Formats: sequence, C-alpha cells, structure tokens
Amino acid sequence: MIEKIKGVIIPMIHFSEEPPKVNYSDYISEILGYDYTYLANTFSEVTGITIQQFIIIHKIEKIKELLFYDELNLTEISYKLHYSRVAHLSSQFKKITVLTPSFYKSLKKNKRRLLENL
Repeated sequence: MIEKIKGVIIPMIHFSEEPPKVNYSDYISEILGYDYTYLANTFSEVTGITIQQFIIIHKIEKIKELLFYDELNLTEISYKLHYSRVAHLSSQFKKITVLTPSFYKSLKKNKRRLLENL
C-alpha cells in the first residue's frame, strides 16, 4: 500500500504539468479507492512521516530541480507546484533546506559555472 501511495504522489509532483484540480488528499484517495484517513494512518505507521510531509519533501526536491535549471522564476514555480503564495513556498523550502530559494539558486549557479570552467 505504501508503494501505491508513493506511486501516486511522486508522478503527481515530479512529472505532472498541472497540479490536481482537487486537494492532494482527495486526489490520492480517489486514485487509490481508499478513504484518506486509512491511507494516512497506514502511511504514517509504516514510514514514520505523514503523507503531507512526504509531499512537502518531494515538492522541495522539485523546487531544487527547477531552481537549478533556472527556467522558471519563483512565482512560476509556486504556481506549478500548487502553492498559494511564493512566501509559503519560500517558508517551506527554508524549513527543509535551511536556505532561502534565492540563496540555494545562487549556490547552484556558482557550482554550475565552476563545473563549466573545469
């Protein structure tokens, strides 16, 4: 069951062009055909984190990827990943990485330049 839940979340975040039209809990429940409370409790018991925490971790990884490739600005990334505001995205990003998105982007840009000059 855990792999099925992950199998819904990971493509939803990493490969979907549009966020789901419903909230994540309804989407996951609808796709898997189980009550969300059951899914959430099972996921938490087995993994030690909530489905919401798993989603946030993967959203942060996607943000890192998008910042690295520098094709979208933070407003566009915020929309793409279904954040209500850039400030909310930035707050979650900093909570997980301890860096602001802008600082992370500058670090990656400097690393990319360094690699290009080798």
